[in-house]
Amino acid sequence: MASLAPPLPAVRATTPGARPAASPARSVRHLGPNWYASVMGTAIVANAGAGLPLDLPGLRTACAAVWALSLAMLLVLLAARTVHWIHHRDQARAHLLDPAMAPFYGCLSMALLAVGGGAMIVGRDWIGLPAAVAIDTVLFTVGTVVGLAAAVGIPYLMVVHHKIENASPVWLLPVVAPMVSAALGPLLVPHLPAGQAQETLLLACWAMFGVSLLATLVMLPLVFGRLVTGGPLPLALTPTLFLVLGPLGQSTTAANKFADVAPGVLPAPYAHGFASFAVLYGVPVMGFALLWLALAGAMVLRARRQGMGFAMTFWAFTFPVGTCVTGAEGLAQHTGLAAFRWLAIGLYVFLVAAWLVAGSHTVRGLFSGALLAGPAPAPVALRRETARTR
Repeated sequence: MASLAPPLPAVRATTPGARPAASPARSVRHLGPNWYASVMGTAIVANAGAGLPLDLPGLRTACAAVWALSLAMLLVLLAARTVHWIHHRDQARAHLLDPAMAPFYGCLSMALLAVGGGAMIVGRDWIGLPAAVAIDTVLFTVGTVVGLAAAVGIPYLMVVHHKIENASPVWLLPVVAPMVSAALGPLLVPHLPAGQAQETLLLACWAMFGVSLLATLVMLPLVFGRLVTGGPLPLALTPTLFLVLGPLGQSTTAANKFADVAPGVLPAPYAHGFASFAVLYGVPVMGFALLWLALAGAMVLRARRQGMGFAMTFWAFTFPVGTCVTGAEGLAQHTGLAAFRWLAIGLYVFLVAAWLVAGSHTVRGLFSGALLAGPAPAPVALRRETARTR
């Protein structure tokens, strides 16, 4: 059975007298695509914070600073991953053939899209609108192409090459990427020539909404069935249950963004239909998201009591929750209900807390070298015992 252990453990056990790995902090050999989750989680803090129904002094400036951080993280990570592919192609191919790692290639797309969207949402305050449009155009285009390729390519690898016995929430990562494009694409619609160009992009986003939603409806029953029949996930993988919130919150966000830009782009009946759809779809989906949040939260608390420590899977607490924040913000705007405003604020407080925890542990793991070290070799005594039993 393919291992579902977390690909980048944060804490590495050592035996007395064992020699530490040589310079793990300076090596990118074991830098996997799951690291893009840290960029996504940082960008969503800025994007969601800028849309909060609050008038807090300095909030937007703080969000712009966080977006700038996410842009810097993206550039550094893209450079490091390029070095990884050039100098460690064997490891890169191994990641693609690893069913626990390959789905994280969807995170590359979402990182590009989240940072690009952030340029339009809040980054323009610092860099100006023309630069923001240019950055988002490039990142949205590349991110969408990568996301669609991942939505097809990773399931293909799962069927043809991966050996899998149990479903995992990480399966949702490649199929949710087109939904991120659907939610952020409308930001560029007003900056295109009126007529065919605007309508084409909006309907393309609507098509990607369908691609991601239907693929999620295929994957999600497998994930829940795995929980019911197989029991709780391994401790370090328990945070990945929060990944289910991603397609739920992001689709609600997308539905509301369609309603925002449809007037003047589509004929009146369709524009009004999008406005109705935003509420008729978003409210029940947000309700299910809260149900899943309660279930996943209970499972995380259980895992914590049983000794769950930090792993890179903690970043699952950030971006998926952030999409629920933006979804609640959109529903607050289109319904006028204070309940959704308070829901957005409450979820954002959780998002910031989760980002601080995941970020601080990640920085600590980078400086210690634990997060970039490869799998530890089995102890000599264990290998001898294994040899005797063969």
